[in-house]
Amino acid sequence: MSFTTTRWWLVRHAPVINPEGRIYGQGDIDVDLGNRAAFLALATVLPRRAVWLTTPLARTGRTAQAIREAWHPDETPPDPPVPVGDLVEQHFGAWQGLTHDELNARQPRAAQRFWIAPATERPPGGESFADMAARVGAALLRLSAEHAGRDVVCVTHGGPVRAALRLALGVDVEAALRFRIDTLSLTRIDAIAEGGAPPVWRVDGVNLPPGAVPPSS
Repeated sequence: MSFTTTRWWLVRHAPVINPEGRIYGQGDIDVDLGNRAAFLALATVLPRRAVWLTTPLARTGRTAQAIREAWHPDETPPDPPVPVGDLVEQHFGAWQGLTHDELNARQPRAAQRFWIAPATERPPGGESFADMAARVGAALLRLSAEHAGRDVVCVTHGGPVRAALRLALGVDVEAALRFRIDTLSLTRIDAIAEGGAPPVWRVDGVNLPPGAVPPSS
């Protein structure tokens, strides 16, 4: 019996610059790249010769670039990351760009429904967390097969990391929202497959601080 393990290294992007606390979702928003120690720590612990992925949003690409620039000068940095649209953050539709106070003032009933059922309520013109989790889950299965046996570093968003944990643990979408995923944290999951069968999953670490070394797989 032969098993193939695909190791996912999920990094949430750097902190966003959002002093007004606006809902940004899939909106492009700048990030603070000042924590050089965190980028160096990530560059030290992330695997060599890995596949690198980001999302189409600039905050993940800029974070990945900052990590790559912190690579040891005697080592060849990883190849440029490939953006994958299906791994992007949840789309909050008409709510993107609003503060929570503005949302409560303009659409109080919709905002109340969202807080009652945050996993399944769909913002106008957007998607629910459940929609996003299905999209991300399908992408992880596809990419795990495409990069079978490799290390995959994916710089992504908090929502997709929770969606990945939902897939790995087989929990419902409401439970997945309970995970805390900090910026520049590392989450490690493995897809373990036999032949062409769907993989089983193993969780090696969740919300690890930069530089923390997850258990050996």
